[in-house]
Amino acid sequence: MGSFVLERTIAAPVELVFALSLDVGVHVDSMTTHAERIVDGVRAGRMADGDTVTWSARHFGIRFRMTSLVFDVDAPHTFSDRQVRGPFAVFRHRHSFAPVAVADATGGRGTLMRDEIEFRSPFGPLGRLVDVLVMRRHLIRLIEQRNDTLAARAAGT
Repeated sequence: MGSFVLERTIAAPVELVFALSLDVGVHVDSMTTHAERIVDGVRAGRMADGDTVTWSARHFGIRFRMTSLVFDVDAPHTFSDRQVRGPFAVFRHRHSFAPVAVADATGGRGTLMRDEIEFRSPFGPLGRLVDVLVMRRHLIRLIEQRNDTLAARAAGT
């Protein structure tokens, strides 16, 4: 199974970063380069425990649909999502948020955001090869892109 962990400090309070991370509109804004849109489930605002959303996006020139379920929400500390239908054999994402001190105009209130991703492409050995050669790097770029948008949105609030 492929996996990676990304951490990012954002100069905004943990409550704000947590809320933005569950906002489907922020997610769609972060994926404009992939023409991502919502096709079912929560269509606006913040997701809650048990909510699902189906995303449609273009990756590698192919349009994919993925339905994600949000679970284990413990505001403003953590939540998880996982694919319940879509292109992966397994896709799980755990989001964690912790307050940290930052030296800027926020009055020292910042957030350490941590993304833990586990994934496995279908098709056995061929899927494992795709994960090693392509998918891990692609997913890291997507999460970094999402986190750039979250940080910019938090700074503008």
